Parts: sequence; C-alpha cells; structure tokens
Amino acid sequence: MKLHGTSHINEKGHLTIGGCDTVELAAQFGTPLYVLDEQLIRERCRAYVAAFRQANVDFQVAYASKAMSTLAICRLIEEEGLALDVVSDGELYTALQAGFPPERIHFHGNNKSLAELTMALDANIGGIVVDNFTELHMLRTLASERQQHVHILLRLSPGVEAHTHAYIQTGQEDSKFGFDLASGQAAKAVEICQRSPEISLLGFHSHIGSQIFDVQGYRMTIRKLAQFSQECYESYGHVSEVVNIGGGFGIHYCEGDKPLTAERYIEAIVAEVRASFTHQPLPAIWIEPGRSIVGEAGTTLYRVGTEKRIPGIRHYVAVDGGMADNPRPALYQAKYAALVANKAGKPATQTVSIAGKCCESGDMLIWDVALPDLAQGDVLAVLSTGAYNYSMASNYNRLRRPAAVLVNDGNADVIVQRETFADLTRHDVIPARLQKPTTVSPEVADIK
Repeated sequence: MKLHGTSHINEKGHLTIGGCDTVELAAQFGTPLYVLDEQLIRERCRAYVAAFRQANVDFQVAYASKAMSTLAICRLIEEEGLALDVVSDGELYTALQAGFPPERIHFHGNNKSLAELTMALDANIGGIVVDNFTELHMLRTLASERQQHVHILLRLSPGVEAHTHAYIQTGQEDSKFGFDLASGQAAKAVEICQRSPEISLLGFHSHIGSQIFDVQGYRMTIRKLAQFSQECYESYGHVSEVVNIGGGFGIHYCEGDKPLTAERYIEAIVAEVRASFTHQPLPAIWIEPGRSIVGEAGTTLYRVGTEKRIPGIRHYVAVDGGMADNPRPALYQAKYAALVANKAGKPATQTVSIAGKCCESGDMLIWDVALPDLAQGDVLAVLSTGAYNYSMASNYNRLRRPAAVLVNDGNADVIVQRETFADLTRHDVIPARLQKPTTVSPEVADIK
C-alpha cells in the first residue's frame, strides 16, 4: 500500500495524516469526511515552481481550481505564489471572495456567458482563454463598449489524443474545446485578434487530457503549437509571448499507476519548447496542474455499514457514502486504493467490493480490494480523493455533502462544513396552489 505525503501508521495501527489520527477525525467530524494534507499540497506547488526555476525560463504555474475550489484552498494557493485557473462564475466568485489577486486569475471554459465575461472584466482578471468564435465576438464587443483592453490566449485543438479515458481526452480534433488547427479555424481566430485593437493575443493554449503518465503527447503538442506560432508570425506578424501546455499530469490512485515527478514533466516540456520555438524569442511557459497538486493530498473517510455475501461470486461491503461524494468510478471507471483506518496495521484476510449507499447498481467505489476482516463502524480510508471528489459531489438521494478538513502538524481545521438537513430544502419552494390549508384549533375558533 503506497501512502502519500504525511500519511503513516501509528503505534495504535491507525492511519494518521498531517499528525492527526484519522479514527479520531472520523469520530470528531463525522463521515463521510474529506481530509486534505496541507503539507503535501504545498510540496506539490513548490515542486512545479522549483522545476521551472531550475530550468531558468519565464513561467507561470496556475492551479486548476476545478479540481477543488474552496476559500481555504484558494488562500493556500495564493500563499504559494501560484496563479489560478477558473472555469465558471462560481469559481471566479470563490477566488475573489478569498481575496485572490485578480491579476493572477485566468478564465477557461467552452461556454462562457455574457454575464461571466462581464464579471471577469469587472474584476480586471489577468486573462481569458478564448475557446470559440462566439466567445471571441462577445469579448471583442464587450471590450470595445467598455473601452477596456483584454489579454487573451486562444485555446487550440492540436489533434493530439492522449492515452487516457475517452471522457478526459480533450486535445483530439473531434473535441468540444478550442479552435481546430487542421481546418484553419485557429488561423482565422488569430486574424480576427490582429484586427481588434482592444484584444491583446498573448499566445496559445492547449490541454490534451488528464491523468497522463508520459511526456510524448506534450512533446507532439508543443511541436504543433510552435509550427502554428511560426505561421502566425509569417502571416500576421504575431509573436507568441506565451505557450500554455495545460495540465493533465497523472497521479497515483492504485497499483499500476506510474506518474512522473513534476521535475520530469517540466524538464521534458521545457526541452521541447526550446527545441521547437527556434525562430522566435522563447515564449513564457505556462501550465495548469490541478489533480497533481491536490489529488494525492486527499483521503475520504467512511464508516462501514452493511454487507452482502454471494457465495462463490462476491462479498459486498457498504459504506455511508458513495457516488454522491465521489462520482468518478461511476463516470469513467476510476480506480482507487483503500485501507481500514482503525486496522491499518493488520494484514488483509479477504477480498471485498466497496459499495456506496446510493440506489444505483453502478454506485461501487472499489471492486475487489484486499482488506482485513471488517465490522460495522470500522473506518474505511479511500486514498487520493483530493481532486474531483468534493468538486463533483451532489445531493443525489438527498444525501448531505460531506465536511472537509485541512490537516497539518497535528491540527485539523474545517474548511467546508457538513451540510445539514435544513440545507437540503433551503432553496425548495412549495407553490401556493400546493400549500396545505391552515387549520384552526377549536379554541382559537371560539375566541374569534
């Protein structure tokens, strides 16, 4: 079992994270519970920055906040000196409420609304990654009406298919994201930008997918971006100041996952940019890691509940969460590793499948995992749940979304409060025609 960051097994045989006993965390804060290792998050931020500094290039590391966006996480990212990537008005609002410097924010998304673009311009954020012609037209109109200068990157579809799940591939030619290179869309977009005095085109962005374990896809993408940049220089006189390679750097979820270190990814990216951008000044290199910063720093704690044995077929063990707090296994067959937090020092004696409590056959967190003998009330710890678990959580089956705690040096601080029953109906409204008639007690009627 590979443990991450500050996680280890103490003298009681309990899993600890950030100096906190997870069994005690479960008792204090309830389950399901998201636990975030602050030290590991900071270490991952610093690893990317250090790799770029070692390479001696102009760079920007922006945390992709869609992986997990909370006020506390935004503050932590700000303290580490990173920029921030947002993809909605909600993520932008969260960042601004946290006091994140707007000049270090850039806005992604394939369907930004007029209201979202206006909100971004009102906040004077650092830049917008433009995804399509509709957005480019809206942004030009807004900027012209407001007499406001806007810095942008154009997101390109380079025609590179990353070796990952089809649902998290984003760089192939048939994609909802970005201007297509092969069809000439990207060149047309550059031409429009060059004729728009209110638009400053800094350069180009591409993101080819997620959970990528090699660098070949990044190399191919950089070559295509470099070739296109040169064509834009020759045709329009445009010099690319920025090349944004996106993110997608893989992490360790379970046995068989072999992600590279931050240093290895950055070393390969910088080397390819230097080799490919030979006819122009070297552009600044931007990246947008999200999962690789918070993913392995997260652990979700559950209480073991019921079980079902089907002789000769399978042994199901249910926990008090599931697809409502982690939809990734149901969405794209994501795999996880787990251990029993209160029996972390004991050997595995059985193979079980961890079922969630939602009323869906597909609500399975882990198929066929080796664990010690289990009893009701045991604390199951599912590892590497820091990315896209809290951010994708729902109230399916009217389950309340879990709390999240940030642990460090023996301290555990709530950064997201557990939802209450009242939260579930807070925004519900019963129309007047469905209201129950008010009944008047006989005593009150007599008084009237």
